[in-house]
Order: sequence, then structure tokens, then C-alpha cells
Amino acid sequence: MLSNRSIPRATVIPVLAYPDVSQAAAWLCDAFGFSVRLRIGNHRVQLNVGDGALVVREMRENETSAGLGVGFSVTIRVADADAHCNRAKVHGARIAQEPVTHSYGERQYNAIDFAGHSWTFSQSVADVHPQEWGGTAEQL
Repeated sequence: MLSNRSIPRATVIPVLAYPDVSQAAAWLCDAFGFSVRLRIGNHRVQLNVGDGALVVREMRENETSAGLGVGFSVTIRVADADAHCNRAKVHGARIAQEPVTHSYGERQYNAIDFAGHSWTFSQSVADVHPQEWGGTAEQL
């Protein structure tokens, strides 16, 4: 695949709509620890998220809200779910589920950002084979 400095290197790049792109980028950086990679006018911002990426874009005329509350969430891996959760709270994230450790080796919490987008932050706390908790591994 050809490299292009105008787009993040990540294979999967979620794009989320916000009414105010600059406000969204600033909030996401403050609350969740992301960093700005590239600004495109005042309608789009590429964010670095660990070794991945995320794009926030301007909400279109026919979009009245984030519209992501049902069936959509972005999961981000973090080094320390508890510390990350505390940071998010300080910056106004609504915590839908406090950090909890699951049998599949992840400590996770769920947050809702100021625009209603749903986020899951996940810390690996153990290397657990899927068969140990009822999963069916097909390609590991």
C-alpha cells in the first residue's frame, strides 16, 4: 500500500460527526488524551489515537445530532483504564459504566462524550485464550 502523509497510516479510521469540529478535537484531546495530527480547514481534524487514528468532521446540514447512541461505539485500547476514566471524568465525560475487569482479560469502562458519542476504553490485564471464557477462536 502506498504511503500518503495526508491520511493516517491506520487501516481502519472511524469518522465521527460533531457540530463544532475544533471544540470536539480540543475536548477529545483533553478528556481522552488524543492528539491532533492534521487540520483540514475548519471542517475536519485528524486525531492520533495511540497507533491508530480517528477523524472528526463537521456535521452535515441534514444531520441533527450525533445519532450514534444506538448500536455504535468506538473502542480504544489504553494502558490504565482507571486513570483514563478519572481523566475523562475531570473533563466532563459521562461515565456510563465504571471500569470493570472481564473474564476475557480486559478492564473496560464506557463513556459518553459531550456530543453523545459512545466510547469504550479497554486495558489488557491478562492474556486469556478465547476458549477459556467461551469464545471460539478462528484466526488468532
